Amino acid sequence: MQISRFAKQVSTTALVTAAALAVSQSAQANKELEQMSKQNTNWVMQTKDYGSTHFSEMIDINANNVKNLKVAWSFSTGVLNGHEGGPLVVDGIMYVHTPYPNNVFAISLDEPDKILWQFKPKQNPAARAVACCDVVNRGLAYAPAGKDYPATIFLNQLDGHVVAINAKTGEVLWKMENSDIAMGSTLTIAPFVVKDKVIVGTSGAELGVRGYATAYNIKDGKQAWRVYATGPDEDIKLSKDFNSANPHYGQFGLGLKTWEGDAWKIGGGTNWGWYAYDSDLEMLYYGSGNPAPWNETMRPGDNKWTMTIWGRDVNTGEAKFGYQKTPHDEWDYAGVNYMGLSEQMVDGKMTKLLTHPDRNGLVYTLNRENGSLVNAFKIDDTVNWVKKVDLKTGLPIRDPEYSTHMDHQATGICPSAMGYHNQGIESYDPNKKLFFMGTNHICMDWEPFMLPYRAGQFFVGATLNMYPGPKGTLGQVKAMNSVTGKMEWEVQEKFAVWGGTTATAGDLVFYGTLDGYIKARHSKTGEELWKFKLPSGVIGHPITYKHNNKQYVAIYYGVGGWPGVGLVFDLADPTAGLGAVGAFKELAHYTQMGGGVMVFAL
Repeated sequence: MQISRFAKQVSTTALVTAAALAVSQSAQANKELEQMSKQNTNWVMQTKDYGSTHFSEMIDINANNVKNLKVAWSFSTGVLNGHEGGPLVVDGIMYVHTPYPNNVFAISLDEPDKILWQFKPKQNPAARAVACCDVVNRGLAYAPAGKDYPATIFLNQLDGHVVAINAKTGEVLWKMENSDIAMGSTLTIAPFVVKDKVIVGTSGAELGVRGYATAYNIKDGKQAWRVYATGPDEDIKLSKDFNSANPHYGQFGLGLKTWEGDAWKIGGGTNWGWYAYDSDLEMLYYGSGNPAPWNETMRPGDNKWTMTIWGRDVNTGEAKFGYQKTPHDEWDYAGVNYMGLSEQMVDGKMTKLLTHPDRNGLVYTLNRENGSLVNAFKIDDTVNWVKKVDLKTGLPIRDPEYSTHMDHQATGICPSAMGYHNQGIESYDPNKKLFFMGTNHICMDWEPFMLPYRAGQFFVGATLNMYPGPKGTLGQVKAMNSVTGKMEWEVQEKFAVWGGTTATAGDLVFYGTLDGYIKARHSKTGEELWKFKLPSGVIGHPITYKHNNKQYVAIYYGVGGWPGVGLVFDLADPTAGLGAVGAFKELAHYTQMGGGVMVFAL
């Protein structure tokens, strides 16, 4: 008996020690990546850092000398279609990705005219037929070397596979199937590395795909956890104290109760946008997307938990809070957009905040510790489907004139399904306490129709006509205080600013335009200080880094994505491309396809 008890004690001690060691190692990996994200010589995440600030403290290039920027070097990817996201820069190497076929190139910054290695995956071309809005890819992720694995680049392939690649050699370390293209599920999202895990979402709500997010172990690709947006609480992984700070948001059983029958099984809620992470709280933040189908008459109820901002424990995937912004969405306002973290004063107290500019034309600022709503306001005063958000309940007060139910002809809805904000990563200047946003300014008419669900086929149920908003353009750039809701400045752009912004301490905001310009504006005033015409339009975001003590700015060119589907696929029907063809009918007069990266320096 004593021997047995001793053996149990030894076994328990060994397990505790092993668990503690594993936690220590993952925490160390997390700390190293976080430190690298703060170094000027690196750009190790699509979001720049875990807070998604897209902000650099560098001032070598600044408001006074940015007019002197010149091309330093360029690289053609040899791939057409839309180039979303941006390159990564890690320890003197730039990692470049492409849309389908999802090639990856490693380029030495010391010798940028030479490719160190290239990875060209072989994948099922059938994936192209079920991609919603061009065959885009939003970027790569990087993990520093760990005890059991080398420095790794992660790639999501359109055909649903996650691939781990040795960052030094280009050798495939492992490959895992995340999505089934036979069901219409593809991968366009950028992976997101946290601790010893890589987080991956899903695409395909337009085909009735039930959305989920998955954490894979970096070392071997084994699944650590998976969480869904709809269905039973155990699938959604709600913690015991879920929404305890805000029970009026809803708590348990609603992933089933807010759907009719089994509609939740084909109810969408995919997440193909961007993540953020608070390493102190060990919480992961992201948004789930639109419900399926788009025709709201076919899915009565609030359709939880689509259209939700999630705060989850990154270790287990358990949800600590979920705030549904647009219950029973009627307009495809997929809520997967940018999540920006900041620390700002609220009611006299320094508060951990999350700010999210949504497709629905509203900006939400939440306390990211418990999900409490701090503010919700319109991105633009032309938003009309909603009158305001009740800050006590968190619910939107809708204008019934812009409802899209079957017996109502809805016209002049602002924003359109493309949203007043879509997939771009925005920037936050912690010194100025301002977010800089590239936005859309597009409105629409909506005609719903009934249709059956067929696996792997489009499941939308609406015909859309889109056109420029009331201010006459398709895009804007804005500087915004996320606590007060005040816009410090705004400027109009002819086309939507699709890819997002990057801000620097040099009083600059960089972004690209669909008609093919990279621009720099003064972050205090919005004044245009510099622009350069690229070989093709931009739907990605700029990055900035330092190499050999010199600051560079880099950006992808390659028009496409949802706004460019008409140009890319030579479509003429204005309702084609889910309505985008009509909105961007003039784009082909200003740019054409072609993919690459352009790098600038003084």
